[in-house]
Amino acid sequence: MSQPPQPASSGATQSMPVTGPADRGEDPTAAAGDPHPLPTLTGADTKAPRFWSPRRVPAAVLALLALAGTGLLLYDVVAVRAGHSAMHWRRALARQLGERPLDDTWVLVGAAVAALVGLWLLVLALTPGQRGLLPMRRTDPDVRAGLYRGAAATALRDRAMDVAGVQSARVRMTRSKAGVRAVAHFRDLDDVHRDLEATLAEGIHDLGLAHTPRLSVRVARPGKKG
Repeated sequence: MSQPPQPASSGATQSMPVTGPADRGEDPTAAAGDPHPLPTLTGADTKAPRFWSPRRVPAAVLALLALAGTGLLLYDVVAVRAGHSAMHWRRALARQLGERPLDDTWVLVGAAVAALVGLWLLVLALTPGQRGLLPMRRTDPDVRAGLYRGAAATALRDRAMDVAGVQSARVRMTRSKAGVRAVAHFRDLDDVHRDLEATLAEGIHDLGLAHTPRLSVRVARPGKKG
């Protein structure tokens, strides 16, 4: 008489297919080679445009000034139409504009101020602003990311402090340059300088910025300028 199939015991295990890095679409050299491989961004857009500032403060100031000026002028015109006399400032302004020549000093000063204000508004309208926000590489056309310069400088400073021999470090980050000044209290300055350049170059790459800033490293002893 045949025996019925026995149920699997609670301690039995099922074999699962073993997948390697190549089966998961990963780089097989990353697991067996360098323990800290640099990230590879396939198809990343290294020409990401800068972020445009909404210019809320200049727009609000200009709107308030225009509202106050037009409101005051409209009130005076309505008052004149209602039979009242015009305000003293408007009568004086009309008289000054009619009597002063074009080469008068105050006329030239007023024209220069108006031209500078207009030029300032044009610059604000045609430039993106947001100089403190660094655009990052775009791996997706629908996603944009940015990194503040202060955060980038802090990240690079932390990397610099991990280098043996560095006592203190200061990082000044701009859109085109990362300036690092470090103080080394032991080890040879050339060795510290070389290690700093290698570490910070990797750190800049890990920031994922669209435009890689130029690296400038200076190392000095305590009490001396780098």
